[in-house]
This record gives sequence, structure tokens and C-alpha cells, in this order.
Amino acid sequence: MSVPPESALLERALYHALTYLGRLDEAPVAPVVSAEVLRARFDRTLPDRGLEPERILDDLVAAADGGLTGSPSGRFFGWVIGGTLPSAVAADWMTTVWDQTPGLHAVAPAAAMAEEVAGTWLKDLLGLPGDASFALVTGCQMAHATCLAAARHALLERRGWDVVEHGLSGAPRIRIVTSCEMHGSVTRAVRLLGLGSGSIERLPSAADARLEPDVLRAALASAPDRPTIVILQAGDIHTGAFDPFEELIAIAHEAGAWVHVDGAFGLWAAASPAFRHLMQGASAADSWATDGHKWLNVPYDCGYAFVAHPDPHRRAMTYRQDYLTHSDDVRDPMDWNPEFSRRARGFATWAALLELGREGVADLVDRCCRHAEALVSGIGALPGAEIVSPAQLNQGLLRFPSSNVGATEADHDARTDAVMAAVAATGEAMFTGSTWRGRRVMRVSVSNWRTSERDVSRAVAAFERVLGAG
Repeated sequence: MSVPPESALLERALYHALTYLGRLDEAPVAPVVSAEVLRARFDRTLPDRGLEPERILDDLVAAADGGLTGSPSGRFFGWVIGGTLPSAVAADWMTTVWDQTPGLHAVAPAAAMAEEVAGTWLKDLLGLPGDASFALVTGCQMAHATCLAAARHALLERRGWDVVEHGLSGAPRIRIVTSCEMHGSVTRAVRLLGLGSGSIERLPSAADARLEPDVLRAALASAPDRPTIVILQAGDIHTGAFDPFEELIAIAHEAGAWVHVDGAFGLWAAASPAFRHLMQGASAADSWATDGHKWLNVPYDCGYAFVAHPDPHRRAMTYRQDYLTHSDDVRDPMDWNPEFSRRARGFATWAALLELGREGVADLVDRCCRHAEALVSGIGALPGAEIVSPAQLNQGLLRFPSSNVGATEADHDARTDAVMAAVAATGEAMFTGSTWRGRRVMRVSVSNWRTSERDVSRAVAAFERVLGAG
């Protein structure tokens, strides 16, 4: 075997990668350099002549130093960002080296087959219908777009309108009915599809952030003739709440609506015997969206779209041309995916599922949920902290009220942000904030395979020091 010209460079990349991973336990979790510093490092004069690859790699690592968020660390609890399993890292490296584009099976047979098998495993693991179609996309936003494109096609076809041929101009207007807790990625998907954010009707949720059956029934009855998509939540980003799927889906289907489930992280509850009850009845929906780069811990970017009705899904996405080599006996991913040229995401997904197995996925979900509960209860028990929403699944909310006499809500909001910033400055942990029901809160989100009891203890101790310092 001859030595490839990239050998020394890739060995150097391995060194940098192992150095970075080896320092995760000690390195600050939050970035420690400013945008001005990073701009000065990266913004250099573009040379007339190219530089040596080894120098470029070293310069890149040096320029990024201190400007990386430690999301691969077990002490990162912001947003809902997972880490990356070892097998998924390795598979993703091979994905880059192989450089396959799995739009067509003929172009990348192994990549297309890995995706086909991984999609089948995912449906089984998540309790979805075995005959549902699927697509591997960039993330949950594009999973929403894929599923809602299928819904748009199906609903308008029922009314005699071919949206593929005629577009939306002159078509019956589709409305989107959902709760006020709906995630912004859905709004962006709706806008991308040309349905318009004005088509979204947000219904009030209950105190537990769930959509109530009577509220949905009344909303659907108010415009019974309009084509309607109902969007339900599996895991609210603030409280971890799950809508009561069994009742709501039955009501929606009785009204002729398409039901889509936003399960960016919550869909993975179905893989855990301990939390599967939260997904009761969800398999009766018409489509589902989730992320792989959250709880499955595969590299960005990776999301999954599932559709119970393959025909409208395929017709919304497929494209045929004489210059393309289509297959009749195997799955062409581009028939189900909005992208043609794209990364071969199936390899990392396939590897991660094999590394974990059924029991490993369930254990990952269960561990993260235990850590979330320990974080919320541990920090919430400290003087100066307040639990706003107890941990449900892997999410929870905390707040740090001001102790000043006569403090206003604005003071409490400012104090909450200040405490989060102070903890991040210690380097020990990183959490992110939000405004929920008019108040600033700190979100607790755990979805990383690396997170351990020691990581949780370190985070709680950091809050104890910050709060104790006033």
C-alpha cells in the first residue's frame, strides 16, 4: 500500500483532535475569547500563493483556541446539544474521507444502503410504523419542512389541487394549529414552504405546557372546511412536557387534519421503557421529526423525518431527469429528501446505533434524565435559587431572584442572567437562558453521553460558590 500524500496532515489532525478531546475535562466549557479577538485571528489577508496544509491546520487550531463552545463536554447543559459518540466520530471521519453524496443509490451505493438500514432501525427503536417513509436531513427544522411538505401535498390533493404542478398561488389556504409553546424551527419551516407564519394559529396551553383536548376541538370546529395541519409536541424545550397524543390525534383525525409531531429530542423517550409512556398514542400521527445530533449523539448536522404516508412524501420530494441514474429495485434517498448533494449522514447514524444497541439507547436516555433531575433539584435547593419547573425527561427550569428589598421582575431577570454568566465564567459548566411566560429562566438540558455524576456535582458546586459570593 502506497502512502497517500495526506498522511502527515491527517496524522497532525489526529494529534489536534486527541489533544482537544483529552482536555475536555479541564477546559472551560464556555468560550473565553471575544468576537474581536477571533476576528483578528481569522481575518487575515488572503495570500496570492497557497500555504502548506500542515501550517493551515495549525493556524486554524490556534485561531479557534478559546472560541469553541465545549458542547462535547459532559459539563455543557445549554440549549439541547448532544455530544458525539466515539463510533460516530470515527464514522464521520470516514464519511469525509470517502466523500460520498447519497442522493442516488447509483452514485453512492454503500452510503444509500447504510441510510436505508439506519432508517429502518430508527423506526423500530422509536415505535413508529414500519411502513413509514423517512429522510435524513440537516436537523429538525428541515425534518419539519420535509414532513410538512408531504402534509401540504396530501391535504391539497384531497381538494383537487396539485401543488407540485401549480404551486400555492390560488390553492386553498392551509392553516397550522398548534400550541403557544411551539418551537421556532416549525415557524421557519412553515415560512420556507410558502405557507406563511400568518397561517399559524397558536392555542393557549395549560399550566403544565400541554395542549388540552377541548381547546384543540374548539379550534378545529371554528373552520371545519379548511385544510389543516395540527402540530403537537413531544418534549417542550422549557418544561419537557408532552402533549396528550392519544386524545389529540383522535380529535384531529376526526376533523380531517394532518398531525405532525415535533419530537426534536422527546421522540427518543419511546426508546426507554421508563419514559415510553410519554409517547402513548403518538405512533398514530401522520409525521414525526427528531434530531440525531441531540440524543443519539451523532455529529452535526443530522435530523430525521418520518412520514406515515409514503406516497405524498415521495411526490413532494422526488425529481427525475434523463441524466440521473435512478434505481427501481433499491431506495434512492433523493426521492425522500429535500437535498440532492449532501453529506452521507447514514454512516454515523448506523455506527452510533450499533455502538449503543437498544439497551444502550435506553440507558443513555435514562442517565440524562437522572442527571437533569439531579441538576434541577441540587441547584434548586441552594439559597438564592428557585425551581420554576421540575425536571421532566431531560429538561427543567431554574431562576435566581434578586435578594434586594423591593426588587422588581426586571431585577430578578437581571440576577438570573448574571448568575448564569458568573457560572460560565468559572469554566465549570455552561447553561443557557430563556424567557418563559414573561420571566427569565435558566434552562437545564442534558443530552450528552459523556455527562457523569461528577459533572453534575461540579456544576452544582459552581452555583453554590457563585450564589454564596452574592
